[in-house]
Amino acid sequence: MVELDFSKSADGLIPAIAQDWKTGEVLMLAYINEESWKLTLETGKATYWTRSRQKLWVKGESSGNVQLIKEILVDCDEDTVVFKVDQVGDAACHVGYRSCFFRRVEGGELKTVGERVFDPKDVYK
Repeated sequence: MVELDFSKSADGLIPAIAQDWKTGEVLMLAYINEESWKLTLETGKATYWTRSRQKLWVKGESSGNVQLIKEILVDCDEDTVVFKVDQVGDAACHVGYRSCFFRRVEGGELKTVGERVFDPKDVYK
């Protein structure tokens, strides 16, 4: 198994960027620990560590918007990864957008440039 360097952060977490494997669109940034890394490799489904809930999180376990791993890139320091994924379902973002990066800075303000594809109140009950 490929070993990553989880020792560089006090909490043992490293960044994982999820990117659409076909379009290159950046979908989200999350964090992984050793356990979520192993599960991602074993299952082929993007598995993260949620800092807010302090637990493992298989992307899409609640919403159905699963991320299937197509390719994994590892940076030169072995402390950041890019998951190139097949985003099953319309959205990677928990607030209902395809990408978590649905806003752009314009004139010192945030402008929504993405389209909401679901209402989170309907999905997360």
